Amino acid sequence: MSCRLSELVLNCHDPEALSRFWCEVLGYVELGREGADIEIGPESGFDSAAPTIVFALVAEEKTAPLRFHLDVNPVDRDQDAELERLLALGARPADVGQTGDESWHVLADPEGNEFCLLRRRLPEL
Repeated sequence: MSCRLSELVLNCHDPEALSRFWCEVLGYVELGREGADIEIGPESGFDSAAPTIVFALVAEEKTAPLRFHLDVNPVDRDQDAELERLLALGARPADVGQTGDESWHVLADPEGNEFCLLRRRLPEL
């Protein structure tokens, strides 16, 4: 027996803004709301192989880099074009101690949550 990764929960101050940002980044749609929390995922819904993301409203401030972060890969363009798209959506470069020789870009979402844009292009799900 094993488990399947079904959803990721990201604590945040503005679930509305972060859900919009990540829907644009990942091509996800809003799947539901519970109170102030918003869940997004693939258009196919909860039965997809891809996990959903829940943006959970919290009052606490983010005080350190995340110990867990997301990696994303472009699906319909090269890394440079995807970097430009992500920056236009509101991502910004982040410094977590990288050397500059990495094949990936470290970015932060509008609330400062770090994620990496990898080079390899993946097929759409």
